[in-house]
Amino acid sequence: MTKFLLSVHVLAAVLAIGPVTVAASMFPKALRHAHSEPGAPEPLTTLRMLHRICRVYAVFGLAVPVFGFATASSLGVLGDAWLITSIVLTAVAAGILALLILPTQEEALAAAEASGTGTPVPNDDSPEPGSGSGSGSGSGSRVAGRLAMLTGIFNLLWATVTVLMIIRPGSTTGA
Repeated sequence: MTKFLLSVHVLAAVLAIGPVTVAASMFPKALRHAHSEPGAPEPLTTLRMLHRICRVYAVFGLAVPVFGFATASSLGVLGDAWLITSIVLTAVAAGILALLILPTQEEALAAAEASGTGTPVPNDDSPEPGSGSGSGSGSGSRVAGRLAMLTGIFNLLWATVTVLMIIRPGSTTGA
């Protein structure tokens, strides 16, 4: 049973967390592109798709810790330091995704859609069209930068958890 649980845990991690890390990493560049071409439908479509991937696969990602706990329980390693560290890092990564990345993507998408329709965007200090200022300035660029930073932290946390799961420092169950 342990091998089955471990297999499902690893498959869930690859199939659920992988798409979130990639889509979340692509979102800031797509957001900059959408702000550089206000009103263009392709960048907005890309933003919507990337955000949807992040939202949907984040829900499927809940299977990772569920099967992870089941696997750890069957292996008898629930109290091991490497696993506790992995659990804490996973919780931090999930919190960053749920509380920071997804809501910021939602707001950025709404702002990009509003700027494409000519509707004023609240707190948008980007220059007026034709003012001579280049693209990349204003709140759109700051939001994209913030999302890039948050996504980088999220990805680094998942990479650390992956390494801990493979190396299992101090584990007597073998690597």
